[in-house]
Amino acid sequence: MSNPLEIVELTHHVKKLATGKISDINDINRETTFLALNALIEAARAGHAGRGFAVVANQVKHVSARIGEITTVLNRELAGSLTKLTDLGDSMIERLRSHEGQRCADLALNMIDVIDRNLYERSCDVRWWATDSAVVDCLANKSAETRAYASRRLSVILDSYTVYRDLWIVDAAGNVIANGRPDMYAVHDRNVAEAGWFRDAMKTPSGADFVAGDIEALPLLKHAHVATYATAIRENGAVDGKPLGALVIFFDWAPQASAVVKGVRLTEEEWRRTRCMIVNASHRVIASSDDKGVLDEQFRLKTDGRPAGFYQLTDGRTVSFAATPGYESYRGLGWYGVIVQSPLA
Repeated sequence: MSNPLEIVELTHHVKKLATGKISDINDINRETTFLALNALIEAARAGHAGRGFAVVANQVKHVSARIGEITTVLNRELAGSLTKLTDLGDSMIERLRSHEGQRCADLALNMIDVIDRNLYERSCDVRWWATDSAVVDCLANKSAETRAYASRRLSVILDSYTVYRDLWIVDAAGNVIANGRPDMYAVHDRNVAEAGWFRDAMKTPSGADFVAGDIEALPLLKHAHVATYATAIRENGAVDGKPLGALVIFFDWAPQASAVVKGVRLTEEEWRRTRCMIVNASHRVIASSDDKGVLDEQFRLKTDGRPAGFYQLTDGRTVSFAATPGYESYRGLGWYGVIVQSPLA
């Protein structure tokens, strides 16, 4: 399929070429008219001897006048038509960019919606597993046997739910007393009382509540990029029971998010000029289809208060975005799906 932008650029070139050549013809014609007038003057001075030359000069003058009429028509009709054609082309490109911008905004919404639905399941998991009898007993009894059993139970869960890095049981003082992958992550007896997600989990009003932490590279998990979900483990596993500690689950963010941003439905040609991202509420890149800038880059998104839309950068690229819509009881963390697309070359 022909490139519409290339066609419009060619139209602009033809208009410029036609306007320039018409101007050149007019310049030459003015010189010819001037020469014909000079020839008539010289012929008049020569009298009878110059009569033949005067006939030629008059004919040149008539030809010049005819050329002038033709260039006037060309300038009025051809140049005018070309102006209309270029205007129509520019309008078509603007509509095309608008259409592509809106389409990419829809794709950005689809990206963040997939993320929200996935993370909603994580919020369900943490609240459900916090009521598991092995998890509750681990904090209620605090014996070596109950801790070991809880660790095995968490390991079984991890074998079934492969999207997690690790699951931790943390006591009320902030000490990790059991985890699902002790051979991989030696976190037993590590204190995490200062972690925001632990403090917030201990303050949750009931077992129906949870806290979600932003994406971070966690040193205790060998700097893996994780999304952290936590809730209080309550006495007897009751929804209104006294908090005994917290269950903390670490969603293995990097591979899951990468699959989403690299799975956007774009053509091969579009992918060559497109970058898909997830950015957090402070516009930090937390996932990118080119694997660049994750957790390091700030992408200054200009939403103008809109939940979704698109705008153009000075270099011609179009930025399309959509804010997290949330899903069910998961309201999201203010993240955005973002697609940056360069114009057709």
